[in-house]
Amino acid sequence: MDYEFCMRTDPGLARENNEDSVTIDEPTRLGILADGMGGYNAGEIASGMATTFIKSELGRWLAQAGRSANAREVRRAMEICVDNANRSIFNAANSNPQYSGMGTTLVLGVFNDGRLMLGHIGDSRCYRLRAGELAQITKDHSLLQEQMDAGLITPEQAATSSNKNLVTRALGVEDAVLLEVNEHRVEPGDLFLMCSDGLSDMVDDEGIGRILAADVPLEQKVGQLIEAANANGGRDNISVLLAQANNGAKKRGLISRLLRQ
Repeated sequence: MDYEFCMRTDPGLARENNEDSVTIDEPTRLGILADGMGGYNAGEIASGMATTFIKSELGRWLAQAGRSANAREVRRAMEICVDNANRSIFNAANSNPQYSGMGTTLVLGVFNDGRLMLGHIGDSRCYRLRAGELAQITKDHSLLQEQMDAGLITPEQAATSSNKNLVTRALGVEDAVLLEVNEHRVEPGDLFLMCSDGLSDMVDDEGIGRILAADVPLEQKVGQLIEAANANGGRDNISVLLAQANNGAKKRGLISRLLRQ
């Protein structure tokens, strides 16, 4: 399985600074997105620390382990790297008064041939488009999600709630944090979207799915998602990371046939 990646972040229309951070390590097929929170500029410090640290540490491990690492080993490496990043952010917040209370959401994925090892903390999300059907494959760590799970509110009520941005889990806020990790099977043609809530709060799933399903290059889809979020108000920073799964065997077969001609 081959993967094509594309990412972009935008401050939106209402914020002066961008507290999101997004990065890709293509050689190891690692994608990371974080949405920071905290005092003046502290959110962007937290999100930047998270993506930089995890890309460096987990990327190095993945490069050394190769694609032969099994799912349990990848999961454990993700947990260790995220735990170390959490402690770094927590210590920085507690040793610098201007960073007090900073933290960040996180979603990261390791794409390895026919599987995706996906981890997340908070309400940054991952969606999958398969055969034209969009599915959210992460579950928000948020007050709203807990209320929906308990049957206290409906999804329709949640969409207009004033408690939209209250997360129940974040990186760097406490000295320990639980990374939720799940393994997903990947099929050729699958398209994965990681995003901050600046997209998911501004564009509904139907709108996201329509843009992702269009027969245009990934870069154009990324641009259209951000444009849609801004067109609907752009009340927060908007970050988007796309990962397209392609059948590498078919590509190699075509190249081989061309070379034989």
